[in-house]
Amino acid sequence: MVKEKNVEHRDNASVKLTITVAQESLQSEYDDLLKDYARTAQIKGFRKGHVPPTVLERKFGESIRFEASQKALETSLKSVLEEIDEKPLPFSQPALDGELDFDLSKDLTFSVVYDTFPNVELGTYKGLEIEVDQVKITDEDESRELKALREQNAIVMDKESGGVEAGNIVTVDYCELDDTGAEIDDTKREDFVFTQGSGYNVYKIDDDVLGMAAGDERTVTKTYPDDLDDESLRGTTKTLKVVVKAIKERQLPELDDDLAQDISEKYETLADLKKDVRDRLERTVEGRLRDQRTSALVAKIVETSTIPVPESMVAAELDRAWHSFVQQFRATEEQVLSLLSAQNRTRDQLLEEWRPGAIERIKGQLVVGKLIEIEGIDATDDEIEAELDSQAQGGVTKEQLRQYYQQQNMMDYVGREIRERKLFDKLMEETKVKKGKKVGFLDLMGRNE
Repeated sequence: MVKEKNVEHRDNASVKLTITVAQESLQSEYDDLLKDYARTAQIKGFRKGHVPPTVLERKFGESIRFEASQKALETSLKSVLEEIDEKPLPFSQPALDGELDFDLSKDLTFSVVYDTFPNVELGTYKGLEIEVDQVKITDEDESRELKALREQNAIVMDKESGGVEAGNIVTVDYCELDDTGAEIDDTKREDFVFTQGSGYNVYKIDDDVLGMAAGDERTVTKTYPDDLDDESLRGTTKTLKVVVKAIKERQLPELDDDLAQDISEKYETLADLKKDVRDRLERTVEGRLRDQRTSALVAKIVETSTIPVPESMVAAELDRAWHSFVQQFRATEEQVLSLLSAQNRTRDQLLEEWRPGAIERIKGQLVVGKLIEIEGIDATDDEIEAELDSQAQGGVTKEQLRQYYQQQNMMDYVGREIRERKLFDKLMEETKVKKGKKVGFLDLMGRNE
């Protein structure tokens, strides 16, 4: 069937595949289809299966020629793709380049374009120098973690006396008042609960309820800034009626042995808890610095490597980033699009902003994959079992974890994690790590704003 084939390599791992199908094969496809039509066609004046070919050609000739050309295209394309090395990426379906010629009197020549897996040409990846932050866990870091544990174990109780103070949990009724002081019905809200100081209330009345006792009523007039996150309130002045119905306060437990034992039975004393907190912080820092080292090393290698990035890979990465972005809002895609519209932004604008980062991530992934291939890094069955053992914790057994990965088609992910870890352990032996700037724990974790 295939008379000729030619693969033209283009930019960014794209190819143009041109195929010529012999005229005899095309005619054969047409003749077979004509026979099928003759058996099944129902035309007034003729018995089914007895319609003359000339009548069929007059009535259906153009559509049969189109169908024959399509079948010849699909069959020949499938055959050629099985033979050549330049396979299309899973998310890059071959697209017709130009239009099909339905002339049965000559060979059929057509071209398709698609993306292939890029050929990465690695630059220098051994003996490089990188710079990594210096981080030291302080007593302040430990105290902050212990404070968080106290708050997590706090008891919420009704406040017996006094008004609203910072951090109290307040239940209020509120509504807007018009110019005459009358309540505006569609703004009424009853039994609304928020934590003072959190800002998690529509009218931002955190400071306005300070000092109010349960049962107190207060009228408040507020003018909102032009840059408020709530567009409906920007630049407006509202008069509000607020009634405090209940006040609760958090009672923090003492930082002592009892608290340590309440948190976990593995702690006997406060000293045990403090040691575990410090160890956990140290492990967190080491994990983040490891990520920093590998990211810095990959970035160095990318700089001197030739890495074509197929457009279909970029589109797939941006699509993944978009869906992750939507999930963060715990809302529907339509709701997120509406939110963007309120900010005079669009999905396309957002994706364009993300595009450079997506390309860099893809380059990094391609470089790591090529390094694993060149260095012959693999994950053994024993290593995979050991990895599952280390991940099985918090009441989840190893077999439950294995079953989850299998159901989610993520067992390859476990192997990839092991291969990447082994790769960077090996590369770091030949990499010079220079001391960078001194940073605090929160800065390292990106939690200081």
